[in-house]
Amino acid sequence: MQLLNLQSTVRFMSVRNLAMAFSGLLMLAAVVSMFTKGINFGLDFTGGTSVEVSFSQPANLAEVRKVLAENDFADASVQLYGSSTEVLVRLAPRESSIKAEVIGNQLISVLKTVDPQIVMRSIEFVGPSVGEDLKEQGGLAMLTTLICILIYVAFRFEWRFAVGAVLALFHDVLLTVGLFSVLGLEFDLTILAAILAVIGYSLNDTIVVSDRIRENFRKVRIDDTIEIVDISLTQTLNRTLITSLTTILVLIALFVWGGQTIHGFATALLFGIFVGTYSSVYIASSIAILMGISKEDLIPVEVEKEGAEFDAMP
Repeated sequence: MQLLNLQSTVRFMSVRNLAMAFSGLLMLAAVVSMFTKGINFGLDFTGGTSVEVSFSQPANLAEVRKVLAENDFADASVQLYGSSTEVLVRLAPRESSIKAEVIGNQLISVLKTVDPQIVMRSIEFVGPSVGEDLKEQGGLAMLTTLICILIYVAFRFEWRFAVGAVLALFHDVLLTVGLFSVLGLEFDLTILAAILAVIGYSLNDTIVVSDRIRENFRKVRIDDTIEIVDISLTQTLNRTLITSLTTILVLIALFVWGGQTIHGFATALLFGIFVGTYSSVYIASSIAILMGISKEDLIPVEVEKEGAEFDAMP
């Protein structure tokens, strides 16, 4: 049997109640923010017009915003798109009778006062009904993901681990969406994709921890559930830190040098991976302990072979 240095075990679960209380406060703050401030949905969900234009020289965004505000485009969102000369302008939905091409031509006419050589690269229009469908389908995608994860973990490990894993994922999603609500950042389809990626990343961490806990319940001759969980978390600590740190380094590079287009995507992943690592250690494991997980739940039942009693007879 593998020997364990119990003196070097990190006592993660000694602060599990404090960690869960802290997480509860953060989740409450996220819910309050979403109900009071709301979520700043992007054009993917609200509908509107998106116009990509190319300037002949590096664009002065402050001047562009000022000119648009002076010409009945005060609601326009302006950001660089790929380079200092490529600009993405997003407009809230206009009257249904006004076509996207007309809006685009009006926008180009206004922007030509800033740069006469400006060129329109593309124009896209998303109707409000399409945006509502995307919002509904995005929510269903996350709900379906959580249900499938609940079924898989319950079948693969134990239903208490499944409940802990799903609650940890719900914790990660809620805090990430709450961050965008608190900061007023735009929430579009790329952010939804980032949240789904966070769910996968956090689940992977949770599965690794759960598998080690199950293995130690069977191998370690200790009846204290909390001590076995601490041992398991300590054994997976190096793997968790290395994986998280290397991923975070890449995301920091995307956040700093990736440009405005993927800034929100990198923000969601950075925060999501941080809270996902935290929830794999404290939320999922703490929930399993709270629900009474024990050695007897994970030790396989020995099935007596047919005819064994006859073989045992003299």
